Amino acid sequence: MNKAAKVQFVIDTLEKLYPETPIPLDHKDPYTLLIAVLMSAQSTDARVNTITPLLFEKADNPYDMIKLTVEEIRDIIKPVGLSPMKSKGIHGLSEILIEKHNGEVPADFDALEALPGVGHKTASVVMAQAFDIPAFPVDTHIQRLMYRWNLSNGKSVAQTEKDAKRLFPKELWNKLHLQIIFYGREYSPARGWDMENDIIQQTVGRKSVMK
Repeated sequence: MNKAAKVQFVIDTLEKLYPETPIPLDHKDPYTLLIAVLMSAQSTDARVNTITPLLFEKADNPYDMIKLTVEEIRDIIKPVGLSPMKSKGIHGLSEILIEKHNGEVPADFDALEALPGVGHKTASVVMAQAFDIPAFPVDTHIQRLMYRWNLSNGKSVAQTEKDAKRLFPKELWNKLHLQIIFYGREYSPARGWDMENDIIQQTVGRKSVMK
């Protein structure tokens, strides 16, 4: 099976398994998604979804968020981890959104990545999921699976993103990155991996990983 056939097999299998791709982080608009994605770094979506309602009850827009102190934000989001850094980022980016963007989240990679606490992956998630602009956010699941499937060398997140964008059609990126995450959680986890159930790995996977 050549690489193009392997890529098509991945696309077809994921589409069969996950025809619908609900966004894992609960939100109601680009701002609440941005905050939820920022909070999800080194945490789980499930944990973030238990904490965001508590935060958004007090502030679900930048104008209300800057009325809270960094310490107040930190106290609410402490369970998601890295709260000192994340609370500063949330407060700081809310100020910048008001000062530079009329309180709106910009649909622009450079403007998003200029916000405190927002890296390329967070910006990519917001562009894809809030604005439906093609992006391919790479998280640990995508990094792991692209390596296991022999579609990337796994050396860096940047390289994995480059390979994914080169191999997969642009119009599929936004859906596909979620499909790969769902597949990774269900069939190809980092720990407790049952390769017998992993049809993609069995069909196209890197042989050295399967030994």
